[in-house]
Amino acid sequence: MRKIWDFPGGIHPPENKHQSTTAPIRTLPLPEALYIPLQQHIGAPSQTLVNTGDRVLKGQMLAEPQGRVSVAVHAPTSGTIEGIVPHPVPHPSGMTDWCVVLQPDGEEQWADLEPLEDYHSEAAPALLERIRRAGIAGMGGAGFPTEIKLHPPRDDKVRTLILNGAECEPYITADDMLMRTRATDIVRGLEIMAFILEPEECVIGIEDNKPEAIEALKQAVTGTRIDIAVVPTKYPSGGEKQLIQLLTGLEVPHGGIPADVGVMCQNVGTAAAVYRAVRFGEPLISRITTLTGEGLASKGNVEALIGTPIRFLLEQSGFSEANTQRLIMGGPMMGFTLDDPDVPVIKTTNCIIAGSPEEFPAPPPAQPCIRCGMCAEACPMELLPQQLFWFAQSQEFEKAEQHNLFDCIECGACSYVCPSTIPLVQFYRYAKGELRQQRDYQIKSDRARERFEARQARLEREQAEKEAKRKARAEAAAKAQAEKREQAAEKPKKTASAAVEAALARKGMAARTEAAATPEAPDIATLEANLTKAQAKLRNMQGLLKDARDQGGDTEKLERAVAKNEERVAAAQAALDDAKAPAPATEAPESPTPDLETLQANLDKATAKLDTMRNLLAEARAEGGDNVEKLERAVAKNEQRVQAAQDALNAARPAPSAPKTDIPELEAALDKARAKLDTMQGMLQEARDANGDNVDKLERAVAKNQDRVARAEQALAEARNTADTES
Repeated sequence: MRKIWDFPGGIHPPENKHQSTTAPIRTLPLPEALYIPLQQHIGAPSQTLVNTGDRVLKGQMLAEPQGRVSVAVHAPTSGTIEGIVPHPVPHPSGMTDWCVVLQPDGEEQWADLEPLEDYHSEAAPALLERIRRAGIAGMGGAGFPTEIKLHPPRDDKVRTLILNGAECEPYITADDMLMRTRATDIVRGLEIMAFILEPEECVIGIEDNKPEAIEALKQAVTGTRIDIAVVPTKYPSGGEKQLIQLLTGLEVPHGGIPADVGVMCQNVGTAAAVYRAVRFGEPLISRITTLTGEGLASKGNVEALIGTPIRFLLEQSGFSEANTQRLIMGGPMMGFTLDDPDVPVIKTTNCIIAGSPEEFPAPPPAQPCIRCGMCAEACPMELLPQQLFWFAQSQEFEKAEQHNLFDCIECGACSYVCPSTIPLVQFYRYAKGELRQQRDYQIKSDRARERFEARQARLEREQAEKEAKRKARAEAAAKAQAEKREQAAEKPKKTASAAVEAALARKGMAARTEAAATPEAPDIATLEANLTKAQAKLRNMQGLLKDARDQGGDTEKLERAVAKNEERVAAAQAALDDAKAPAPATEAPESPTPDLETLQANLDKATAKLDTMRNLLAEARAEGGDNVEKLERAVAKNEQRVQAAQDALNAARPAPSAPKTDIPELEAALDKARAKLDTMQGMLQEARDANGDNVDKLERAVAKNQDRVARAEQALAEARNTADTES
């Protein structure tokens, strides 16, 4: 004989169970439409696999699990998907959620199932996957995914596996009728879960007010090691923590789970669903639901398809709206009022009560607390309900949490015994909601603070790196200046006489050279290139001077540099003018032949450097760098150098003697350049649409190909003009 412990507190409200246990479980006809919510469980909602207009079979998966904590949703019957729309779902707030609307076709055609004759042939992970794919969630509580619950922490070995058949709340008899009629399915489902968990013992807990169910279970466990534990009738003995304490004497610690004390608790309906899923491959598509209350002519239990509107169940049970004070989903202690009877049956819907005014009269107005202590005596969690009420009423939520507010199971025992008719549970729910909201705000605030601190650290790091580079450049410049000064100090000073002798020597050497050889004519192309280079440098220095003046900087050094470059430009211009002047009549020296290979190499080198500077400028603009203006000036300077090199090469080239223009070849080159430009522009557009990382690189490639097309067009136009002139 198993020892039965007790738990503190508890009450004995009127049971009102006999009204719904006199008739067998009924099977109802198909409704016109089923509204199947995508979230009927704790965790992430399921992800739909069907679309509007699809025809589905009974048992076909409509939505697959999304994430680790989630379960699948299946079609309760065969039919056509009418849509996936927001629809009212069972919730105290009356909220709506996404539902798959299925119109039955009446054929009840099953999808292909995967039955398993012997579950011993499968490993535990494979059985758990079957349970997950079958969409089984806890059918007696909050709907926690069963497959997740059968994965206890590694350090917590499950020694006792308990099936909860207490069903302590008044009016509800769904589990009672299930145990009476399908005890074998329950026991076999318990054996499958025991095979997965390998506990030391298995116990089915049931209250002593269910003699028929007790007898059916005793017959079903014959020949097994499963123990039937009959506990005294007391509310809320069906609570998970209370039943564990009754059967084992162990208390689940504050903030812990049953696995922390080596116990796991499952509902009898969940066990039956596990057996059907593993043995026959049937998903969870229906459940037994109690229909009771004086507002119904036919009270009892029905096998309701998931997604069946509550209104349809009431109509099939002779619902009298005039005789109904309110509709309750769940029991009178922990259930909630239904404002919309169109909400569907879900996996946790165990009872619908159509209560008459006599059964559920309007509560009298709440009176001030008289500090009688009856709520504390009734609390099964040994809390201080009156303290929690005062803290919640005064919005001192942190104090309420310190008094173990979240240990409250919201059983309603305190409200039931309160002589002042204070709705205590509503105050506790309000306080819990506020604390959860504060935690969410705190989490968001912490994340925002972490992002801000990370950004500040990054900016400070980048600033420190820039400062270090600046200091390094300054130190290098100072070191270079110091070395120059040292070299100047060490270099011996030339005396005046030595300077005179050197000048005379140079003059004598120049005279001898002029007498020995005929002077060569100056290279006009080189002089023009020098002039262009000097003018470009002068413009660059003038731009820097203008920027310095606009910014109010030190301009003295730049003014000297501009003056110096103006002198260089004047000297280069004078040299070019002298070279272009006609030579003396006595001498007609020949101009040396320019070195075309050297000029071409200079042009290629200048062009390559210009491309490099353009790429650096594009990257700096994309990153918002500080050196954009400096790079723009460098690009302009290199463009001038390229133009000067091109002009020098053109001037050095000998004039062609009646060249033969190959216009078809130039046209082919132009077509090829345009085709490549179109390709690069297409790639750039695709990269922009996809927000790719190579947009900057493709933009530079497009600009480069545009230049090539322009040069090809210019060459073709010149060739055509030449051909027209020759003709």
